[in-house]
Amino acid sequence: MEDFIIAANLEDLDAESKYLVHKAKEASHHAYAPYSKFMVGAAILLGDGKVVTGCNQENAAYPSGMCAERVALFAAASQHPEQRIVKIAVVAKRKSAKEILPATCCGSCRQVMLEFEQRQEGAIKVVMLNSDHQWIVASSVQSLLPFSFSKAHLEQGNDLHHT
Repeated sequence: MEDFIIAANLEDLDAESKYLVHKAKEASHHAYAPYSKFMVGAAILLGDGKVVTGCNQENAAYPSGMCAERVALFAAASQHPEQRIVKIAVVAKRKSAKEILPATCCGSCRQVMLEFEQRQEGAIKVVMLNSDHQWIVASSVQSLLPFSFSKAHLEQGNDLHHT
């Protein structure tokens, strides 16, 4: 399986990905981004076909905010704990603009998404617009974070003996 599918235009993506991008764009309208004016939306497709959305929530104490991806992931986990996450789409735009801007998931979100992927023991596809204005569909979060840190590293650490 290819790690990435690259499409020059949104219209070139599969129907499911286009729908999730549309839902993520809708979610971005609800972002609270008074400081950056960078409105981010995320839409998650669950195994039963339901879609859960999230948007970024900024705070004057910057570390207290939350990215759209994590808002959506945590909402999905709390509202639909039995459902597998199939795919997530992420989009960004400026507050007053209609056009989607390039925005890929930050490192913190990739780490959180990877743990969800590992917990469910199944890949989560990721749809996003890169800096070359190409749509990327990653076959898994692992492909976005190849040298990741996981629960296994913590468990291995408990077995180490110092000599």
